[in-house]
Formats: sequence, structure tokens, C-alpha cells
Amino acid sequence: MDLQNVPQEGNKTLGGHKKAVYARDAGGHIVAVASRGWEVEEIVTSQALEQLQALTEAARQKVLSGLSSPLEYWMYARRMDLPLLAQTTGIWRWRIRRHFRPKIFARLSPGVLARYAEALGLTIKEMQRLP
Repeated sequence: MDLQNVPQEGNKTLGGHKKAVYARDAGGHIVAVASRGWEVEEIVTSQALEQLQALTEAARQKVLSGLSSPLEYWMYARRMDLPLLAQTTGIWRWRIRRHFRPKIFARLSPGVLARYAEALGLTIKEMQRLP
């Protein structure tokens, strides 16, 4: 994209901030340019956030009904998915899915709980219950 074509339409999801976008200047060099975003980006970001909110609420209902552990809720509430949580904690996906079971989650060692808590930016006590 050329320097003069960098979108400046605005994007509510950026909260008034600008972000760096790379563009080609008149000399053909790639430079970082401040952009206020564009409408298409705002639509896609809003849809992704709506989907995460729906997953978070579904996980909350599963926890309240005893079908899942608070770990699943917090994963979505912190805008993560299973692959990202696995990568952040260093715990295999199949083990995390297993830890979604309330009985298994209740027996996790303090070390494993600490890894999850650190990745989610919570204390262990916060992570073990719904807000």
C-alpha cells in the first residue's frame, strides 16, 4: 500500500488510539505510518469480540451447571483460545481440555494452578471461581 492510501477512517475498537501500518513512501521504502484504522477492520474486530463474549457466557453457564471448571470461563474471558492457552502455559491442549472437568481441576497441583494463573493474569484464588 502506498503512503497516501493508508486508511484514516477511524476505528472505534482502537479507542481513539492509532496503530502502526506499513506503507511504501515516494522513494519506494517501507515505512511505518500512524493509522486511525478503517471500517472493515472495525466490523471484523467487533464480530470477533462478540463471538468471544458468547463463548465466555456459554462457558459461564457450563461452570454454573457443573459441566466445566472455571478455567474454561477464564480462558475465554481473557480473550484466549485453547491453542493460545496451551502455548502460553506450556501445557498440552489435551491436558487443558481434561482440566476443564471440574473434578480434575479441583485436584490440580499448586504448580499447575500457578502456571494457569500467571498466563491468565489472575491469582490462583481468583482463577478458581467465577467473578
